[in-house]
Amino acid sequence: MDRYALQDYFASLGEKAFHARQLLQWVYQRGVTDFSEMTDLRLSLRQVLSENAVIELPEVSRAQHSQDGTRKWLFRLPDGNSIETVFIPEEDRGTLCISSQAGCMLTCSFCATARQGFSRNLSAGEIIGQLLLADRLLKQEGWGERPISNVVMMGMGEPLLNYDAVVSAMRLMLDDLSFGLSRRRVTLSTAGVVPAMDKLSEDCPVSLAVSLHAVRDEVRDELVPLNRKYPIDILLDACRRFLRNDSRRRITFEYVMLSGINDSEEDAKTLVSLLRGIPSKINLIPFNPVPGVKYLCSDPDAIDRFRQRLISSGLTTITRKTRGADIAAACGQLAGAVQDRTHRSAKLAKTVS
Repeated sequence: MDRYALQDYFASLGEKAFHARQLLQWVYQRGVTDFSEMTDLRLSLRQVLSENAVIELPEVSRAQHSQDGTRKWLFRLPDGNSIETVFIPEEDRGTLCISSQAGCMLTCSFCATARQGFSRNLSAGEIIGQLLLADRLLKQEGWGERPISNVVMMGMGEPLLNYDAVVSAMRLMLDDLSFGLSRRRVTLSTAGVVPAMDKLSEDCPVSLAVSLHAVRDEVRDELVPLNRKYPIDILLDACRRFLRNDSRRRITFEYVMLSGINDSEEDAKTLVSLLRGIPSKINLIPFNPVPGVKYLCSDPDAIDRFRQRLISSGLTTITRKTRGADIAAACGQLAGAVQDRTHRSAKLAKTVS
């Protein structure tokens, strides 16, 4: 529960709203998850909470350490599903990549998570629990008092198809009584769920990343089938609306580089034209291999030519450094272990065989 939900919860118990502040500080700032140890709550209230509420973290099934310092955890949930969470350390920041679904409802053709199928949405507790547990594990490893400075909702799942739980969890990330991250340090990545993008700009205006990946609808239809519902023009109009109330913000556009698919000089020129007038940054993502996926990564020279074309046209553009590839923690490689209700994974396995 975020602060508002906690205040309502305490009101339902006939208690004062300020207890929400106390509880948040115990859990997120002091790391205490046992109600009996929350000593500034009176004993009778602690007993009521112990009988009626629970603070539960995921279980660590597997922890992997990459040669480049990246950490990946497989977290087991109470229902048997498992999700993956990744920590990426850099000189000036520590970024945690968090999952929002067990599997993914979307079917992007280049993504390992999509091939796992879909089980269910995560609860707000399961989302924020990844941050709380990762923070605890990193501190135990000696990463300091503030190992995580940035959060990206870029793990398993489409965050905007689990809207209420994701927004509640992000509010906890931003709340000064819990993690106290600034809005520019919390980024939600979406494939382009347009109605939810409009709602997000009003409810919780964090930083936004859009998985674009193509400049023509016929190509994006294949890479990101959601495009058939919200084509590129409609998606970019939603991006403009998202920025309307804050001229200081910009949108990050993610663009996976696929050899012979979306990496031509003409693609670069079209991308410049599409993004004209939208304050933006472009992340070019070298494709990371996924078993059973037919695509190949663009060669380094092609990526560099593409990037230089964008830069020369005035677009801020970086080529994302691949991190954690040796433990399958790189972009597009997260898979976890989900109870696939869609039977998508079984169908794909038959196709491959």
